[in-house]
Amino acid sequence: MSDQSDAPPVPQPEEPAKALPLVLKEPRGRKKPPQHLADLTPAERKDRAVELGLPGFRARQLANHYFSRLVDDPEQMTDLPAGQRAELVEGLLPSLMTPLRTMEADRGTTRKTLWKLFDGALVESVLMRYPGRVTMCVSSQAGCGMACPFCATGQGGLQRNMSTAEIVEQVMAGARALARGEVPGGTGRVNNIVFMGMGEPMANYRAVIGAVRRLTDEAPDGYGMSARGITVSTVGLVPRMRQLADEGIPVTLALSLHAPDDELRNELVPINTRFSVAETVRAAWEYAEKTKRRVSIEYAMMRGINDQAWRADLLGEVLNSYGDWGWVHVNLIPLNPTPGSKWTASDPADEREFVRRLEAAGIPTTVRDTRGSDIDGACGQLAAAP
Repeated sequence: MSDQSDAPPVPQPEEPAKALPLVLKEPRGRKKPPQHLADLTPAERKDRAVELGLPGFRARQLANHYFSRLVDDPEQMTDLPAGQRAELVEGLLPSLMTPLRTMEADRGTTRKTLWKLFDGALVESVLMRYPGRVTMCVSSQAGCGMACPFCATGQGGLQRNMSTAEIVEQVMAGARALARGEVPGGTGRVNNIVFMGMGEPMANYRAVIGAVRRLTDEAPDGYGMSARGITVSTVGLVPRMRQLADEGIPVTLALSLHAPDDELRNELVPINTRFSVAETVRAAWEYAEKTKRRVSIEYAMMRGINDQAWRADLLGEVLNSYGDWGWVHVNLIPLNPTPGSKWTASDPADEREFVRRLEAAGIPTTVRDTRGSDIDGACGQLAAAP
């Protein structure tokens, strides 16, 4: 129960939205990125090779180099005829992004890379190596149109959606760095991917799902990783959350909630004025029910804003109103500083009390180990500053 009598009532479940709404779109008139092997299905790659006047089986050879051998130098693709390599690479493996800067933290095991896309747009990705696993945090848009006031990316606005291949290439670049021993700890493999970089993944749904499929397709058609190692986050685009549940891909859904009541969430996450807390949490619960995959609730802890004890109680009540079968896990995120922001991280004592109350309500809760904050590579800090 709340310890303040003026705490808002528990939001009640609402009926699902009946129609797919229009979401924020990127500006018109932009050129599309060059078509890349990772944008295409295996059948489409074969057709593309034939269009180039080359045997269709060459496309599979290129896919093997890209996804399995992790080769990006045409001279190392020795099973391709020397006279056709340049044409094949230009037609199916065009350059998509150029690294401008890589910053390191945690003795080199955390690496943030600033990428320049073909049209000059800037995005960032982060590789984080832990004992026994490697996680890549990837961007899905250049900028973001969701305008959450505590997030550096959101304050920059949306430039454009990224293509499937641009998303995939962030992962493959990390995979190549690991394979070449460029990350301390020896050679390794990317086995976790979080769509928590720049952008709102659900606002670029088609490209994100395309990237998930490329990354989970069996090698050499794709990277061959488990879908259970992929987390797709959203601030709550409800129709897309429901669409994701029907894809048949067992990724983890992460809902960036940040407040359990509409009054505050309208301020922190403006899309809440379109999809309320009740409707958003219901969609998350429906995802868990349909996929049998536990949903992660992301909650950035902000001092004096959303970290009150009664809000922890309210959050527990909201989540438990859909049943207590373990469908959800709360991931508290100590707010990372961004330039000029009025928002600060919660007091550790308030954070501990928040955890205690959620756990008392039977909600599994952890506090995220934020890495890369000293290189502006942690959650909410990616701004792609040149």
